[in-house]
Amino acid sequence: MIPDTFGPQDVEIAGVETGYQGFFRIDKIRLRHKTFAGGWTGEFTRELFERGEAVCVLLYDPAKDVVVLTEQFRIGALADERSPWLLELVAGMVEEGESYEAVAERETFEEAGCHFYRLLPVCRYWVSPGGTSERVQIFCGLIDSDGVGGLHGLAEEHEDIRLVSLPFAEAWQALEDGVINNAATIMALQWLKLHQAELAP
Repeated sequence: MIPDTFGPQDVEIAGVETGYQGFFRIDKIRLRHKTFAGGWTGEFTRELFERGEAVCVLLYDPAKDVVVLTEQFRIGALADERSPWLLELVAGMVEEGESYEAVAERETFEEAGCHFYRLLPVCRYWVSPGGTSERVQIFCGLIDSDGVGGLHGLAEEHEDIRLVSLPFAEAWQALEDGVINNAATIMALQWLKLHQAELAP
């Protein structure tokens, strides 16, 4: 049984100072919170990488048992042993007032040039809550993969995206071999492994 826990009302924010504001933002936050033993912590400081919310979509053609992934350069993976070009899901940031479903639709068209005919929620998770506010909603978008491929992305956002279509078995092997090595894609493929039979036409 999951025990009761604290809520937002059990945290007191003493001050927030923006240390950096660029494409992203870093805040320095002074706070204290209740403790499991009773009472409160002393005041302390945490730096928070303000990343916002994102939506990721695993494109899957159940009739052909094919997944369509994106491949693009990622600055955070410069030290990757294989390559900083990663196989990933379609993804984009949530803008103010947007629903997750609207982001999924927009990004699927911008990054893959197609539309899904059904959108299934997979999970919603905190990326690295020890230091960033980023939270991701993952979907599985069912598509007809005929004619889906090529190069995509917005030039003004310096996106250079190649689509990679793989039979699910090959995508799963790439996961097991460590070629697919980013969290959202791993979670989405694991979800698909569990639910594949339900999606078969």
